[in-house]
Amino acid sequence: MRAITIQEYGNPDVLRGEQVAVPSYNDNQVLVELYATSVNPVDCNIRAGVVQEVFPVHSFPHILGLDLAGVVKEVGTAVTQFKQGDRVFGLGSTGTYAEYAVAEEDQLAKLSSTITFQEAGALPAVALTAWHSLFHYGELKEGQRVLIHGGAGGVGHVAIQMAKRAGAYVMTTARASNHKFVRSLGADEVIDYTSVDFSEAARDVDIVFDFIMGIDQQKNSNVLKQGGRIVSIVTPSIEDIVKAYGVEGKFVVVNPKREELEQIEGWLQEQSLKAYINEAYPLAEEALRMAHTRIETKHTRGKLVIQIRE
Repeated sequence: MRAITIQEYGNPDVLRGEQVAVPSYNDNQVLVELYATSVNPVDCNIRAGVVQEVFPVHSFPHILGLDLAGVVKEVGTAVTQFKQGDRVFGLGSTGTYAEYAVAEEDQLAKLSSTITFQEAGALPAVALTAWHSLFHYGELKEGQRVLIHGGAGGVGHVAIQMAKRAGAYVMTTARASNHKFVRSLGADEVIDYTSVDFSEAARDVDIVFDFIMGIDQQKNSNVLKQGGRIVSIVTPSIEDIVKAYGVEGKFVVVNPKREELEQIEGWLQEQSLKAYINEAYPLAEEALRMAHTRIETKHTRGKLVIQIRE
């Protein structure tokens, strides 16, 4: 099968197009013929070797990619929820920059024919991350005030929609060119981080969602009301860092369930959750290098999708 691999850690130039074997699967797994996946910032961090403690690559060549959307090709003998030919989406156990990937049965959900593979392939990782950040770690409740950093990005643009659905008052940071976009998603208040210090503009916040590396955690702490918390997907030591400022910090570890993917699929069907697809790239070496370079600017709106099959 065709796949995009890395032979070593490095910049986007280490991405290589190769012919590799179709992955094998066990009794509890599903082999999926992929139609779409997407590029996430964590893919770039794994490729660069900067998150080896959390996401180690055990052997090269290595196929990147988390998200998958496609059609079930084969199932393990213990699989009961899926059969050959089912449209599915979810997270891969093997890399998804490829024509086929393996997934655990409980990390897949069936996909309605009304939802495109591109939209489904854009969402699993960011939607599950937003869900767990908001509700498992943030314990978000109706009427609370939340600050979402990077609201126009992959996780951010989904988190805004989920927070609004839950009845929160949503503040977000975004450059001026993205203000209209994030307001269309439901943001109540937008802070232009290029010209305004967010710690002076935001006040009485219940939960800060920290999705961007490098933000001053003292400033995050300063915007919180008493009893508020910071939830981070980029700072593993967040709990210890913010303890000095007298606030609670939580680092997000996503342990997805099929029921959550099914709920996300339901929201997609009723169009109360949408994935903004910035651009679709083919499964090709140079295209993926371009996509990784673009993601690393940290100014991508929405998601970059990889179209594997039509």
